[in-house]
Amino acid sequence: MLKGYLKIIRPANSVAAGLAVLLGVIIATGTIPPASLPLIAVVFLVTAAGNVINDYCDSEIDAINRPERPIPSGAVTKKGALVYSVILFAAGIAICLLPFVNPLCLAFAIINSAILVLYAKTFKGMPLIGNICVSYLAASIFLFGGAFAGIEGLMQNTVIAAITFFAMLSRELLKDAEDMEGDRAGGAKTLPMIIGVPKTGKLCLVLAIAGIIISLLPLIKFWGPCYLILIAVADAIILFAVAKGARAADSKALIDSKATTILKTGMFLATAFMLISALLF
Repeated sequence: MLKGYLKIIRPANSVAAGLAVLLGVIIATGTIPPASLPLIAVVFLVTAAGNVINDYCDSEIDAINRPERPIPSGAVTKKGALVYSVILFAAGIAICLLPFVNPLCLAFAIINSAILVLYAKTFKGMPLIGNICVSYLAASIFLFGGAFAGIEGLMQNTVIAAITFFAMLSRELLKDAEDMEGDRAGGAKTLPMIIGVPKTGKLCLVLAIAGIIISLLPLIKFWGPCYLILIAVADAIILFAVAKGARAADSKALIDSKATTILKTGMFLATAFMLISALLF
């Protein structure tokens, strides 16, 4: 039973999300203050809670498609999963009540917890809205880390958050376009199924360009020649990826283009280069 409760939180993903918040702290402050370390636990717990509530809401579908998952396999009961998610959400939010944690962090923890619940219950099945939720939640990890240092720290992380949001949204939509046939067979309804692969690719190109433009604006304290040279490399890879996606006529062509894999590389480099620039500054 304990194994089931561990598996359902997807520990690897939750730990990765927790550690990612430190990037936001570094970009905001140039260092990792000891008082910021509890933020790792907050993101871990809220992410874990989101994974649990997601499995709770998908339990009937998983009973058919993913019977090995904790709830359909019987390792975790539905009621147990619901209680578990509430405890995890509450624990994550409670840490934000510590006196040395900025109230902005508490606001993010509450809002993101609500979005995770709404996503699992409703938004996941809505074309584009579900993609926006996933992209925001990924980007908000940096905003949360920046919020530790107050409004100024939050603003320092808007650039990496914007790059993450637009690149992630582009990737999410391209992946939906790749999986269109399987999603149709499974009864899902995604944006590419409504507007088609070519229009989806062009939309992703526009979204990525928006992120690239924001990345080049003088909005951060370490904006300068070094940052611009580094971020230009990541931007070029992101643009190359979405341009390949925009040229795809159908799902097969999109898969063959490897656009989503290249885009993921560009996103990773953008994050790494932002971190390097912040540390050099």
